[in-house]
Amino acid sequence: MAEPVQAEPVSTEETVKATAEETTNDDNKGATTETAAPDTGDDSATKDESAAQGDDQKEEENQVSVAPDFTAAEEDAAQMENFQFNADIAQLMSLIINAVYSNKEIFLRELISNASDALDKIRYQSLNDKEALGNEPNLKIEIIPDTVTKTLTIRDTGIGMTKEDLVNNLGTIARSGTKQFMEAISAGADISMIGQFGVGFYSAYLVSDKVVVRTKCNDDQQYVWESSAGGTFKVRPDEHSPHQLARGTEITLYLKEDCLPFIEDKKVKEIVKKHSQFVAFPITLFTVKEEEKEVEDESDDDDDDDEDDAGDKDKDEASVEVSKKKEKKEKAKKTEKVKKEEWELLNKQKPIWTRNPNDVTKEEYSAFYKSISNDWEDYLALKHFSVEGQLEFSGLLFVPKRAPFDMFEPAKKKNNIKLFVRRVFIMDDCKELCPEWLSFIRGVVDSEDLPLNISRESLQQNKILKLIQKNLVKKALEMFSELAENKEDYKVFYDQFSKNIKLGIHEDSKNRTKISNLLRYSSTKTGDKEMISLKEYVERMKDDQKAIYYITGESKAAVETSPFLEALKKRDLEVLYLVDPIDEYAVQQLREYDGKKLQCVTKEGLDLGLTEDEKKKIEEEKAAFEGLCKKMKEILGDKVEK
Repeated sequence: MAEPVQAEPVSTEETVKATAEETTNDDNKGATTETAAPDTGDDSATKDESAAQGDDQKEEENQVSVAPDFTAAEEDAAQMENFQFNADIAQLMSLIINAVYSNKEIFLRELISNASDALDKIRYQSLNDKEALGNEPNLKIEIIPDTVTKTLTIRDTGIGMTKEDLVNNLGTIARSGTKQFMEAISAGADISMIGQFGVGFYSAYLVSDKVVVRTKCNDDQQYVWESSAGGTFKVRPDEHSPHQLARGTEITLYLKEDCLPFIEDKKVKEIVKKHSQFVAFPITLFTVKEEEKEVEDESDDDDDDDEDDAGDKDKDEASVEVSKKKEKKEKAKKTEKVKKEEWELLNKQKPIWTRNPNDVTKEEYSAFYKSISNDWEDYLALKHFSVEGQLEFSGLLFVPKRAPFDMFEPAKKKNNIKLFVRRVFIMDDCKELCPEWLSFIRGVVDSEDLPLNISRESLQQNKILKLIQKNLVKKALEMFSELAENKEDYKVFYDQFSKNIKLGIHEDSKNRTKISNLLRYSSTKTGDKEMISLKEYVERMKDDQKAIYYITGESKAAVETSPFLEALKKRDLEVLYLVDPIDEYAVQQLREYDGKKLQCVTKEGLDLGLTEDEKKKIEEEKAAFEGLCKKMKEILGDKVEK
């Protein structure tokens, strides 16, 4: 709409003078003139519209960017270096950028998770080095949305990165999970599982055209990393920037046009509540809120002053006048909108493991599990417990629905249980906390007895930790037993983690009997997909049966047709099928169950509980064929074992 043309302003004095002259002239002529009323129709509406437009323009002009400034000083820009992404990483980024994926919000979960890890590292470092926190003792995560530059910034006061870390971790060295993640995606896995493979940072490109990282580590100066994902990235020093971080990392995402809702306060709060509400560090959001503030109407005050100067009246009239003035003053108060900047805390929940299990909802457990595991699925089972007495600690254990991709790789973490001491995170890779066969369990343990500044070396010798491990194994076995009560859920569990249970039989002699109750096998008397426990096998044994029979082989199909089974089938004896390579190692350690020996039907000396007549018949058959066997041995020589 075109701006209306405004007339030049005329002073009140000139207007009065002109009106007076016109009136005088008219009087002299003996004619009467009427003063025309001002036109308040269309012209007034046009002026209001114009004023509204002006206000909008003024508001846009008044908006100030709160995003970090990455303008490089000449000295820093001169030292800019260009790098090529590793081939696997470049392929991964291409996959992410071109992904048609609706659940893009997981990028924020991954970046907050990385920030939390960085804070955990500096806090652990500070336990042994008091100077590590330096001028920034506050451990926090800040989120800064900016509508002017269309950016979202995630800033932490964690351990930060050196130049070498930046180059290696964000571009040139591919983690083992990079390729495996791409293979998993090709096989139909969900992209939200990216965090499990250690490449969560690159999820930023689900929503961004460009990502800029500013970081400061205690061991190096400040650096800036930048990439628009075109196969290259840049790194430069940021020593001369006026924006110096005390320590930590600042990641700024330049959002794609279709991802601008992610800079809305409501959307950010929703994502943090869904994915990161149980992060151990405060997550704050920079917000600008409008508040209404009461102001005095000066024009009304002037009117009141005029009334104060009124002539003398009696006391009753004066009293009425005062009350009228008070009412008028109250009405004269008006409000105006004032902008207020503040940091809003988003994760207000206290540590979930310290709460009463009866007060925690399934949704809260699920949110917490996902926050510590980077899993996109819900957990399969959980155990929330508190131990008091000889030592005091609380914990929360989860069983995932599927096995980790790197469960049996030598280089993987030996356990996934985070160790806290009085709500302070200590470490998440303490080998002494949990045996290797339980490495698939996720969770937290919070001790009241361990010292805060305990070192890894002293942890190995710590008696308290050994007691905690003993109790953790006990709680895990209780959780598995409870899970076994639901056949469908236990089948999911056993399909994924049967190797771990059998490894437990092999490694954990103290709990071998309890672990053996968790074993499941197919047999000569089960259906195609049915499996039975050793306890069920013993319950349906024949009265005169003295052993648990089993046969080993490469597959169920292979052992089902074995000639070794014929004699047992004739006697209606059930035989277990052990077709997993680890089964043989497990039964070597187990040897017996509930007082019954485990016997392999393919080994010599198999005792089928024969009667005297049956034994006599076998001896007669053996004698009848003795000559033939001897002759065959002579002819075949070393080719025959017995």
